[in-house]
Amino acid sequence: MTKAPLLLAWIVTTLMLFGACTRDQTEPQGTEKEILGAIDFPTSCNEDVAEVFTRGIALLHSFEYPEARADFQVVAEQDPACGIAHWGVAMTYLHPVWPSPMTAERFTAGNIAAEKAETVGASTDRERAYIETTSAFYGHGVERPHRVRAQAWSDAMHGLSEHFPDDTEATIFYALSLLGTSDPSDATLGNQKQAAALLNELFPSQPDHPGIAHYLIHSLDYPALADQGLPAALVYARIAPSSSHALHMPSHIFTRLGMWDESIATNIKSRDAARQLSAKTTPGVVSDTELHAQSYLAYAYLQIDDQARAKAVVDEVAQVTRGRSGDPLAAIPARWALERRDWETAARIEFSAVSIDMKTDWPRLEVRAITPFARALGAARTGQIEEARAEVEKLRLLQRGLEESPIPGPYDWTSQVESMWLAAAAWVAYAENRTEEAVDLARSAAKLAEAAGKHPRTPGALLPPRELLGDMLLELNRPAEALVEYERSLREAPRRFNSLYGAARAAELSGSPEKAKEYYGKLVEMTVDESTRPEVEQARAFLASV
Repeated sequence: MTKAPLLLAWIVTTLMLFGACTRDQTEPQGTEKEILGAIDFPTSCNEDVAEVFTRGIALLHSFEYPEARADFQVVAEQDPACGIAHWGVAMTYLHPVWPSPMTAERFTAGNIAAEKAETVGASTDRERAYIETTSAFYGHGVERPHRVRAQAWSDAMHGLSEHFPDDTEATIFYALSLLGTSDPSDATLGNQKQAAALLNELFPSQPDHPGIAHYLIHSLDYPALADQGLPAALVYARIAPSSSHALHMPSHIFTRLGMWDESIATNIKSRDAARQLSAKTTPGVVSDTELHAQSYLAYAYLQIDDQARAKAVVDEVAQVTRGRSGDPLAAIPARWALERRDWETAARIEFSAVSIDMKTDWPRLEVRAITPFARALGAARTGQIEEARAEVEKLRLLQRGLEESPIPGPYDWTSQVESMWLAAAAWVAYAENRTEEAVDLARSAAKLAEAAGKHPRTPGALLPPRELLGDMLLELNRPAEALVEYERSLREAPRRFNSLYGAARAAELSGSPEKAKEYYGKLVEMTVDESTRPEVEQARAFLASV
């Protein structure tokens, strides 16, 4: 595994700082003193508010938007001539890389702040240039396409960074803007690589900057690049341990690399920090950050077959009555059934958005696809053909809705849902003995999912279509073909339980005992000692016989 050359020397030290990441870790590891990273963002505002403004920038870089907004508002109140404070408020509504569309309400709030920044103004050219970048984003009204606004902001940040080459904050925000304008159809990941290059150049001289580490993780959060993101992932939680989002973000890279124990450890910290913050700010409401961490926890626990802890997450999330994020509430119970191949439970999954506290139309189309996908697979695999067909039709309608009104941003949700529809349809065809059609549909689903790129927000696809294709070929007694598909799936999603088992079984049946030994060995090494899944017992028996 290759690492970013400039940061390779940090890895051993950082692993020691990160601590022993074991699957038994359950207690939060908070710090008494707030630590958000090191920021250097000078302004012409009153020196009395400098510390609060700097804290706001640090929070902004870790996407702690409400808390950053509160700081910038305090600065604006205490120094009415500080126009850059209103720029900060406007930035907290921008959310460049989050896959949530810009609502009219959020746009209006950000636009008011951007206009206020222009009105108040600034006494330096540099601060005026920052203010102009948010004006570039919010200008021309909410009707302007989001992608056009995002590109206008990126162009403005690029100009600012070139005009003030010594201002590293400008370069860091420009790198972020590149991520927010990346093309989901660009298989070369051009914007992401450009952003990573800019950030890697700055990282050695600013090793405690939260934005550099954070945006490097986002830049490299792709199967083909994830190993290069490991150095940043290993330090970000140490840089900003007082940010629940900073505690979570390393798990994006850990998940891409199949580092389940590390993912579990950092998401426990993130979940607990998010709970502590919610208890102070919004009692009774479960935050996006907590649910996001729970989603990654459930996924990681299922990969190591720690079913007791996975079920605890499922049960906790089932009790949520006031939340803000629909997708973990749908995805976590779906994963619980699908990852364990509990098709009966999958066929009966219910998801209601009634309890979700959102003013916008929610859940959105791509979130609504989670439950029918699980139900379709469960029904098809248990012989409930009519029920499966009905769920596949729901997926088709959701995909059509996304095709007609695609969600703006750097993610191809339309193709993601279409791949789910094709994968579910494949298993319906398989259940109806339309074998070759089933395989063709499954191949199409796998190709489309890979072309669409990584799955945002959640740890990955509910079940990788390439893995599902391997499952189908294995059931059709075509183990050599199945092995090819499992190995391709493992390149995209390393150390997945079901892909490892599938590859091992396919290798065993196709006369490749050494490969079977390798994959069975990885499965046993990865799973908890108390695992009693038949797949693990089969792996242990095979290893004992060779």
